[in-house]
Order: sequence, then C-alpha cells, then structure tokens
Amino acid sequence: MVVADLHVHTTNSDGSLTIERLPDAARRAGLEAVAVTDHDRVHPDLTRPLTALEGIEIVHGIELGVTTGSLRVDLLGYGVRRTERLQDLLETVQTNRVERARQIVACVEDELGVELDVDVAPGIHRTHIARAIDRSDAPHDCRRARDELIGDGCPCHVPRPVPEFDRGRRVLSEACGLVGLAHPLRYAEPERALALTAELDAVELAYPYDQAVDVAPVEAAIEAYNLVATGGSDAHDDRLARAGIDRVTYRHVRSRILD
Repeated sequence: MVVADLHVHTTNSDGSLTIERLPDAARRAGLEAVAVTDHDRVHPDLTRPLTALEGIEIVHGIELGVTTGSLRVDLLGYGVRRTERLQDLLETVQTNRVERARQIVACVEDELGVELDVDVAPGIHRTHIARAIDRSDAPHDCRRARDELIGDGCPCHVPRPVPEFDRGRRVLSEACGLVGLAHPLRYAEPERALALTAELDAVELAYPYDQAVDVAPVEAAIEAYNLVATGGSDAHDDRLARAGIDRVTYRHVRSRILD
C-alpha cells in the first residue's frame, strides 16, 4: 500500500499545487507523507528536512538536473538542509534558467508574431512558456509547443548549462540525508544512468512510466549497490500516489533523512 509519494512538484517550479493545498491532495490520495521535489529549487516555505502540515509529513526535497558526458539525468535529494554550497549552486542554475527563458520567449515571439504573457523569473521552466504559448494567439497548445517549438532540437530550443554529476552529487550529499537517481528507465541510456547509482544512496524504483517497463535492471542496481528503493508519481498536478512507497520503506527513508 502506497503511503508516501516522494516525487511531487509545486508552483515553486512547474507544478500546479501550492504548499497550502498539498495536505488536502495527499489525504485524498490516502497518503501519510509527500516529498516536495521542485526542479532546481528549494521551497521557501519549508525550513526543515521534515515538516508536519495538517497531519501530513512533508519531506523537503529537490530534483536537480545534472550531466555526465552526453548523458543528462535528474537527482532527487531528500531531507534538504540549506547549505552555502547548495544555495550558490541553485542561484547559478536559476540565473541560467532565466537567461535561457528570455531567449526562448524572444524566439517564440519573433517566430510566431505573438506576445507571451509569462513571468520570466527564478523558477521559470519551459512548461511555463508552453502554457503561455497555449494562452496566446499562437496555433499551438502546450503539447505542440513542447514537441514542435521549444523542446530539445526544436526551432526555439535554447540549451542551458547544467551542473556536472560529480558536483551535483557532492552538493546534494552535503545538504540532504538521501540522494538518489530519478526515473532511471526514462533516459535514452538507462544502463549508463543506473551505473551512476554506484555513487548514490537511492534510486526511484516505483514510477508511473508512460508504458510498461521491465524494472529488473533497477532491482539489480538496488541489490548491487545496497540502494534505498524510493518511488513517486512525479506529480505536476493534484493527482498524487500514482506511484510511491509503502510504510516500511518510508520509515527507512525517514531514518536516513534524520540520521
């Protein structure tokens, strides 16, 4: 039985849930705990690694994009404690995100002859730009905007610098009680991605992939590297608990956060 969803995004990055609405969404899903894992940001309203909010335990987490060679992966940090090195890294990442967003918006407006209503500020994500395109007079909805206009390799795609895996891992390990690899079977080279878990604490085993996948390679990595098996829905809306972990596993996660 899923009691903890350890991969949820809020309006602090590209999700639609606020912290105030999170407990109600968690209760509707039958959850006891939720990890807030916003993209490249710590949540300003979460000041401790664990916070009790209206009967729901909120894990302060983060999803950090990193790269190693040609491989781009996401790391999940759980039980965030703000450190100077983490703050410095995230400020750099957000500065790069803002500059990239400005360039994308300018390209879209020039390409389509529209004006986009979007706040280009820290926390900006391509999803925000896609939503603005959808709201504009452009002949694109959110999905078409992502797939045909601003996604990787598209006419208005703009790359941005991404932290190296080793730096991201070190910074998160210093700031978090547990650091793992997110959705390992989503990457173009899952074997290369899973090899990185030799240097991590955990890996996301339970995840709502778009199609059926064989999780045996993930289970093999868990056994080989003695990893904690985490799980979450990667929710960007209020539909929580589409994937997660049971109470016994969450107790293990919680103990690592508080260790």
